[in-house]
Amino acid sequence: MKDTGKKTKPKELELYFHIPFCIRKCFYCDFLSAPADRETIGMYMEALLAETEGSALSYADYRVPTVFIGGGTPSVAAAQDIERLLMSAARHYRLDGDAEITMEVNPGTVCREALVRFLTAGINRLSIGLQSADDRELAAIGRIHTWQQFLDTYREAREAGFRNINVDIMSALPGQTPAGYRRTLEQVLSLEPPPEHISAYSLILEEGTPLFARYEKGSLDIPDEDTDREMYQMTKKILEQRGYRRYEISNYAREGFECRHNCGYWRRRNYVGLGLGAASLVDNVRFRNGVDLQAYLASPLGCREEEQILSPGEQMEEFMFLGLRMTDGINCGEFRRLFGRSIEEVYGDIVNKNIRDGLLEILDGLSAKRWMQQVRPGKRLALTERGLDLSNYVMAQFLL
Repeated sequence: MKDTGKKTKPKELELYFHIPFCIRKCFYCDFLSAPADRETIGMYMEALLAETEGSALSYADYRVPTVFIGGGTPSVAAAQDIERLLMSAARHYRLDGDAEITMEVNPGTVCREALVRFLTAGINRLSIGLQSADDRELAAIGRIHTWQQFLDTYREAREAGFRNINVDIMSALPGQTPAGYRRTLEQVLSLEPPPEHISAYSLILEEGTPLFARYEKGSLDIPDEDTDREMYQMTKKILEQRGYRRYEISNYAREGFECRHNCGYWRRRNYVGLGLGAASLVDNVRFRNGVDLQAYLASPLGCREEEQILSPGEQMEEFMFLGLRMTDGINCGEFRRLFGRSIEEVYGDIVNKNIRDGLLEILDGLSAKRWMQQVRPGKRLALTERGLDLSNYVMAQFLL
């Protein structure tokens, strides 16, 4: 065969490292996380390092545009262990030169010296879990820090040199009022300089958590649905007025500071999760590691389970309900390229119904009646403002 000299462009693969430890589990948290002693955390980081190095050969043909270190609270690990982990990732994976490398940190678990070491090791984006600027609200949900401790962590992160910081906030907390939530928003926006990215979530009461148990007993004072909706609308209005673009249902960013890693999840890019319970999607196969800590420590490369080969129908479902989380929606031409069928063939009735109901739109304004016939590569189908408010209802319709 004649050599044309053309090289195949390497596929993208995002890396996620799970560090499932924290100082104390928050009252609303149902994530795979728990407190642990220093020895256990050290053993875990050694196992994570072994998994990172041992699995790299399977992904030699992929380049890595983003890395995310999440938890738990990754900043409870020793700084030198984070450094070694990133050195291993850089040595064994094909990290892009401009890779976005994010680490979650919580106030009260990190000092300026550690932040400097994180930045030097290659971390260029921090995600700080604030949740509220009111100490009473923080205590009500089991956070270990105060507003002042958050301020200290934020200041130290800026002094260390971080220029891309996300702040997590939550609404509909126990005892929270719209005025109290507004104060949290305004205090976050008054930071100097303000964060480049803000994630704003409404509290979800998950079964098995202490807050859920109190809710079932009727002893939890949480905002009603109308008040929750008021806070939700307030978030959109205030953040957009201050120059943050809502690019995903719960995420706002200044121009150019959207989280590239999370966008990859919503766009169904390949990703591999390393660590206890970490999930992966590689070439339309979903799999995850087991959740038994002792089993993982004993054999970090031998704990994969729950492998699922996604059918074409499942792939299309994910393309729709994940992609529609993004405010710029899904690319209709990309759907046809990937699946060999048009959206009209698969979802025409559903799309037309939701356009008529004012929940979906073609971003260039095509009419509901003619949009399918006029779709060309590059046309995008997206949720309207009302559709974003009712996103769960809309997305459920795309499950085949």
